[in-house]
Amino acid sequence: MKYDVTLNGKVYEVLVERGDAILVSVNDVQTSAPVIAAAAAAPVAAVSAPAVAVSGALKGEPVNSPLPGVVIRVLVKTGERVKGGQPLIVLEAMKMENEITAPRDGVVAQIAVDKGSKVETGSALLSLE
Repeated sequence: MKYDVTLNGKVYEVLVERGDAILVSVNDVQTSAPVIAAAAAAPVAAVSAPAVAVSGALKGEPVNSPLPGVVIRVLVKTGERVKGGQPLIVLEAMKMENEITAPRDGVVAQIAVDKGSKVETGSALLSLE
């Protein structure tokens, strides 16, 4: 999946596949001409299983991680109907398993993490429609 992340006046185009992230290009917000990042010319080191940090990259309402941790189970699939309070993802944080539950009834629009993904507080885990 390709994501455009705006940060400090620059748009970063990032390609994420199977938990690896590759920086494709960097554009200034004011200009439309891409400025290829110097690091992108050389092989870019893969980032270990990132979660999408910008909720605008997902379709629908994001369900964000309330704490940093590692995804140990994804309990739902894209397109699945869920009820408010239903467990969606299990995170391990500080040697404890934490269930992340649906904030409302809805349908899973996208899943942004896989088993083994490391997430930070506020990282988008999935989105609901």
